[in-house]
Amino acid sequence: MGFSIMSQTTSWKAACRYAVSDGVPRRSLFVALVVGTLLNFINQGDALLGAAPINWIKLVLTYLVPYAVCTYGSVSSQLLVRQRKPE
Repeated sequence: MGFSIMSQTTSWKAACRYAVSDGVPRRSLFVALVVGTLLNFINQGDALLGAAPINWIKLVLTYLVPYAVCTYGSVSSQLLVRQRKPE
């Protein structure tokens, strides 16, 4: 039981380290800007063009979700490579 807790702690530390290294934040930001902008125009186009009020919570979340998904994909890939690497 103690081994799995230690392993989970090590995985969390590695995941946090991967999330802020090797260009992951820059790549995730780029994806979030492109995908978030496209989705905001699809979901709130009339508001962004001034015909309706902007829902600021939706606007922010529409950028945060692609950022989180892209970061998750990068981190999980790096963790999988690390797990398969012989020690």
